[in-house]
Amino acid sequence: MSGPGPDDDRRFMHRAIELARAVALEHRAAGPFGCVIVKNGEIVAEGVNRVLADGDPTAHGEMVALREACRVLGTHDLSGCTVYSSSEPCPMCYAACWWARVDAIRYAGTIDDAHTYGGFDDRPILDALAHPPSARSLPATECCRDEMLDIWKAFKSLPDRPWY
Repeated sequence: MSGPGPDDDRRFMHRAIELARAVALEHRAAGPFGCVIVKNGEIVAEGVNRVLADGDPTAHGEMVALREACRVLGTHDLSGCTVYSSSEPCPMCYAACWWARVDAIRYAGTIDDAHTYGGFDDRPILDALAHPPSARSLPATECCRDEMLDIWKAFKSLPDRPWY
């Protein structure tokens, strides 16, 4: 399956940028983050930053668009989709795109642009992920692993277990 061509890329990216402009400059409701998700040459979902509006730190433009695309398409598997984001996805959004199995991500501004012009700083997260969990600035430590392994083993043996 071939992806969108350069003209399509520009058209879809311009829509993501338009969404970013509207949420940040016209409505002044959030940072300039807009996203569209495309499948088979058609926009299936759009999203803008809703962190402040929803009081939800996960309501980034990409996350909003991913949730809508999953709802519209009736699946958690967004294979065949391309994400167009006004900004390079943060680590959370990149991971969500990964888990959703999108085919590609296109972005306009970089993480460094978001930091320079908006004060959004994803670098500490990216740096932290390079360290073992217990050595990160927000440390994560193991607790009660044996009890959880019992559940994992039982889950693995289920003949009709859900697959992701």
